[in-house]
Amino acid sequence: MDSQEPETCRLELISENAIYTQRLGRWLGELLHGGELLLLDGQLGAGKTTFTQGLAMGMNISAVVNSPTFTLLKEYRRDVCGQAMGPASDMLALYHFDLYRLDEPEEMFDLGFEEYFYGVGVSVVEWADKATEFWPAERLYIHLSMLDEMKRNVLFVATGSRYCELFRQLQKKIYATVSS
Repeated sequence: MDSQEPETCRLELISENAIYTQRLGRWLGELLHGGELLLLDGQLGAGKTTFTQGLAMGMNISAVVNSPTFTLLKEYRRDVCGQAMGPASDMLALYHFDLYRLDEPEEMFDLGFEEYFYGVGVSVVEWADKATEFWPAERLYIHLSMLDEMKRNVLFVATGSRYCELFRQLQKKIYATVSS
């Protein structure tokens, strides 16, 4: 019986402004292929939606991304833009959840959200800390916290080999850009 814990990778950095927070999201979005679960948390105004807007840009989604606080879920589709993409790529969607108004985490299952979390799209969950006991062991957790009016601390915690590999690719993008 293997009781080994899944691999965990961490990176903590400072975002100097909303543009950089969005850029971090964009770099990550460029690496996503579908089936990923990204859990975001942080206090109100910490930059969760800003990060998700960048993520959508990186996934070639041009729709205006805003917080789904009152609808709980918004779905965005990748722009094909005349590119020769395969059917799976054309279908890649961003499922943007906001659990802020959820009273009980079990409501996610009553609403059928579980199907999205294990589907072929990319699921991004804001206020993920409201349902910590329901998330699978393998995921990418992103915590944003305000340091001041502009600066944000961004903590990435990748759990599982798939997410640690995604995390390593993101690190390469970040450091290649910073050093160029």
